[in-house]
Amino acid sequence: MFLLAAAAMLRTEFQALPLVPWPSRVELKNGSFTLDASTTLIAKGREAHENADYLRQSLRATGIPLKGAGKATESTIVLSIVKPDDALGVEGYRLKVGKSEVDIEASTSAGLFYGIQTFRQLLPASTYGTAATSGFSATVPGVEIVDRPRFGWRGMMLDVSRHFFPKEEILKMLGTMAEHKLNHFHWHLTDEPGWRIEIKRYPNLTKLGSLQNFDTFGKPIDGQNHGGFYTQSDIREVVAYAKKLHITIVPEIEMPGHSVAAIASYHELGVWNNPPKANPWAVESSNLNTEESTVKFYENVLDEVMKLFPSTWIHVGGDEVDKGPWKGNARTQELKKQRGLKDEDELQSWFIRQIDGYLTTHGRRLIGWDEILEGGLAQGATVMSWRGIEGGIAAARAGHDAVMSPTSHMYFDFYQGDPKSEPRSIGGHLPLERVYSYEPIPDALNATEAKRILGVQANIWAEYIPTSSHMEYMAWPRGCALSELAWSQKDARDWTLFQGRLKHDLLRLSAEQMNFRKLDK
Repeated sequence: MFLLAAAAMLRTEFQALPLVPWPSRVELKNGSFTLDASTTLIAKGREAHENADYLRQSLRATGIPLKGAGKATESTIVLSIVKPDDALGVEGYRLKVGKSEVDIEASTSAGLFYGIQTFRQLLPASTYGTAATSGFSATVPGVEIVDRPRFGWRGMMLDVSRHFFPKEEILKMLGTMAEHKLNHFHWHLTDEPGWRIEIKRYPNLTKLGSLQNFDTFGKPIDGQNHGGFYTQSDIREVVAYAKKLHITIVPEIEMPGHSVAAIASYHELGVWNNPPKANPWAVESSNLNTEESTVKFYENVLDEVMKLFPSTWIHVGGDEVDKGPWKGNARTQELKKQRGLKDEDELQSWFIRQIDGYLTTHGRRLIGWDEILEGGLAQGATVMSWRGIEGGIAAARAGHDAVMSPTSHMYFDFYQGDPKSEPRSIGGHLPLERVYSYEPIPDALNATEAKRILGVQANIWAEYIPTSSHMEYMAWPRGCALSELAWSQKDARDWTLFQGRLKHDLLRLSAEQMNFRKLDK
């Protein structure tokens, strides 16, 4: 009976620690640490100094300057880069909170950054605000944490083609992602209704391709023109900010389907049976043609994309290609025959293979939606499995990496509750608990194959999301659940305890003026 009571008490104490995602190992200690105007900061190593600057800035609401010190005082935070440690891995950290000192150590800058995030979560939610206060002090419970992520890919995708979101909103989203230890931002920059990235060699892509007055499946959302694009200067600013947050931005340049904006800008890219009409947007098909010149066009586009984005992965889409226009076009059929391809699946694979080869020669890797499996997978390709989990299973069994992103659990454009009381959405039903319940490694994979699962990603498609406030509402708190299932060890996840900790997390989101869906009572 005593052991059960002790276990229940420990469970309650753990629940009181407002940490999302939950760490690998947590041990409560006696005593506490007080953060106040007397607290100093010691950074050991160049990367520790970079993180020290971030910590100071992130605690601006406290009004505490966290002055540097050469040695420990009665209240000191110490940031240290230590030798590589298998217990920590690439992104892990140790956090020790004692009476007079907080020690955060890691073998990499990223690990130290995540340790800082955990320490910040132990502070009051008000510290996530922006207005400085005077006379601030806060008590942090004694604790020792050893932590590392379960998955290396912890991602969120935002579609800015259907509805454009300004640069400031992207920066805000990145900041909140980083606080939840999410580390990949998949930026869906091109699609049917809008081309959102400046390509200097092809100015029409934004001069024309960014200006479509988008109708959602023929039904206007609000009658407003949602055109817009990011200049290369904008993108460099976003990429630089993401780097400080240890977030990799994965750009997506959609091909060979979902390409209306590109074809409207440069008609020679399209599949035509009749001459182009006066209206540049009146294209006959959303497919690119498969001419060598079109492949070269996209290689030129990717040259500029790769200069802007240091990401190893470049996303090329590859999904939902309507093979009908290719089948009904004489020139496409001629090219298929010349290349010895048996069907349109192989024709799509041919296109993807050309791009895969080009990216490989530049030291990059292609990633695409699971349709890139059709007709044969390109040699260096990574699969993002969205039509269920089968694409990820097939990729892993074939020796390819995969990111799991199934509609059943990871499509954040789905309704969160009763449609009668929710903002208009594309359909589906994805409540918070269902997100939290997702297991990214399919049971069908053996231990070797399971290592091919890089991680998990949620997607926010914007057909029915015309405003930043609406987008934030769809992202949070489901993004909090994503954070925990992507970072925390499988056996450490507990829905009941998560709900208790989430209440604190939502106070932090509120302090940052992030819109989010309130929890069901």
